[in-house]
Amino acid sequence: MASPAIPLYAPAHNHEGEGKMSEESSGRPFAGRTALITGSGQNIGRAIALAFARGGANVVINGHRNKEAIDRVAAEAEALGVRALPILADVADPGAVQAMVDKAAETFGGVDIAVSNVSVRLHTKFLDISIEEWQRIINSNLSASFYLARAVLPLMQARNWGRIIHISGKDGFAVIPNRAHNVTCKAGVFALSKAIAVEFGQFGITANTIAPGVIDTTRDWTQYPHFANGYGERIEEIPVRRIGHVDDIADACVYLVNAGFVTGQLLHVNGGDGLF
Repeated sequence: MASPAIPLYAPAHNHEGEGKMSEESSGRPFAGRTALITGSGQNIGRAIALAFARGGANVVINGHRNKEAIDRVAAEAEALGVRALPILADVADPGAVQAMVDKAAETFGGVDIAVSNVSVRLHTKFLDISIEEWQRIINSNLSASFYLARAVLPLMQARNWGRIIHISGKDGFAVIPNRAHNVTCKAGVFALSKAIAVEFGQFGITANTIAPGVIDTTRDWTQYPHFANGYGERIEEIPVRRIGHVDDIADACVYLVNAGFVTGQLLHVNGGDGLF
C-alpha cells in the first residue's frame, strides 16, 4: 500500500524537541518558531523571510542601511498573519549582532532558525586587494556568520532545537577569478557549518550551507564583468535552461528546516550549472 502523502512543509516525523506544532497548525508548520534572516530587505533574503512567514514563523528582518526596505518586508510578512521585527544592524559588528539577537529573544522568546545571508561581492585582482578590503570582506561575508551563530546557539540549546543555514555561492567551489576574498568566505561558511553540525547536533540543532547558482537578483553589475551581456548566454550553459529565482533558494531553506536528519551538508541550488 502506498505511503500517505506528506504535506510540502510538514516534517515527516515529530521527534522530541523537533515538532511543537499542533494538528491545528499543520498547514503552518513553523507556527511558534522564530526565524532571523540577515540581509532580508531584498532579493534572496526577502524571499527566505516570506517563505518562513507563509509557514507560520515570526520573522526578524535585517538590513544595514535601508530602513524603508526592511519595513516593507516586515509589512509583507505581517500580512501573512505572523509577527515581524525589522532591525537595522551591521552584521560585521559582533556587538550589533548580539543586540539584534537579544531584541529578537526579548520580543519572541528566542530564535529557532538563523539564516546568514549577507554578502559583499567585489571584483578585484588578487594583488590589488588591500588589507582593508580583505578584512572588510572577511568580516562581512565570513565572520558575520560566526557572530550570528555564536549569538543564537545558546537560545537554540535551551530549546533543544535549532536550524542554522549559511548562504554561500558557487564561487566558493568553482572559483571565479579576481574574487579571492569572496571565494575564501564562501568556502569558509561551509566549513563553519560542518563544525557547528558536529558540536551541536546532540542538542537537536542542524547547520547546513546552500550555494546558489545564477539567481535573478538586483545587483551592482559593475562587479560582474563576466555577465557583460546580461544573463542571456549563461542560460544556454545551464542544464535546466533558465536563471534561478529567489524562491528556489527560499524553498531550499524550507527543506533544510524540515530535514532534521540533514546536517553539515552543502546543497547546490544551481539548475545543474556545475555538478560537484
